[in-house]
Amino acid sequence: MNAKVSVADALIVIPTYQERDNLRSLVHEVHRNAPAAHVLVVDDNSPDGTGALAETLARADARVHVLHRPKKLGLGSAYVAGFGWGLSRGYQRFLEMDCDFSHDPAELSRFFVALDAGADVVVGSRNVPGGRIEGWGLGRLALSKGGSAYARAVLGVGVRDLTTGYKAFTRRALEELGLSRVRSNGYSFQIETTYRALGAGFRVVEVPITFVDRRAGRSKMSRRIFYEAVAVVWRLRFEALREMR
Repeated sequence: MNAKVSVADALIVIPTYQERDNLRSLVHEVHRNAPAAHVLVVDDNSPDGTGALAETLARADARVHVLHRPKKLGLGSAYVAGFGWGLSRGYQRFLEMDCDFSHDPAELSRFFVALDAGADVVVGSRNVPGGRIEGWGLGRLALSKGGSAYARAVLGVGVRDLTTGYKAFTRRALEELGLSRVRSNGYSFQIETTYRALGAGFRVVEVPITFVDRRAGRSKMSRRIFYEAVAVVWRLRFEALREMR
C-alpha cells in the first residue's frame, strides 16, 4: 500500500535515544508518505547529538517539533509525554513509531485508512495474515511470538500483537484511557495501552506490517524490560478481576 496520505490533524510521536544516524532519513520518509502530518521527536538527551539534529530539522520544517527530556526516562514515559504535548495542542490523531526503520513509513497509510473506517486504536501487527518479521534469528523470533501469545492468554484478549510499537490512536481514545494511569514504562507500555483500550470498549483494529530489524544503532531491549512485561500482564489481569467484583 504505497498511496500517500495528507492528514493535517495527525501527530507522529517518535522517541529517540542515540538515533542520530537514522533521524534525518526517517523524518524525510515519514513526510514522503504522510506529507501533512506533524512529527514530534521526544529525545532523552542523547549523547550522540540526536536532539541537536532534531532541532535543526525543526528549524527547517514547521511540521517537525522537538520535546527534550533531561535523561533516558523510558519508552512508555516518552510516549505519554509526547501524547500529552499533542493533546494540549489540539491534534486529533496520534501515531507512534520507532526511529530505527523497523517500522516502515510506507505503511503509514494503513493506519490512516483504518482510522477513517472507524477504528479507535490501530495496531500494526506482525502476527496477522500479511504481517511478518524480517532479520531476526529463530531465538528472538520465538521470544517475540511466545511473549505475545503469553500476554494474550493471561489477559484473555484476541489482539494477536500486543507488544508492537507501531500504533495509532484517536484523540478520544487517548483522553479516555487516562495516560496518567498508565504505569508501564518499557515495551509493556504497548500491552497496557491496548489492554486498557479493549477494556474501555474501544474498537481496536490490527493491520499487517512488516517489521524489519533496525537499520543502524543498537537495540534498546534489555532483560529488565522483558521481565517488566511479564509482570505487567499479571498486574493488569488482577486489576481487571478486582474491578469485576
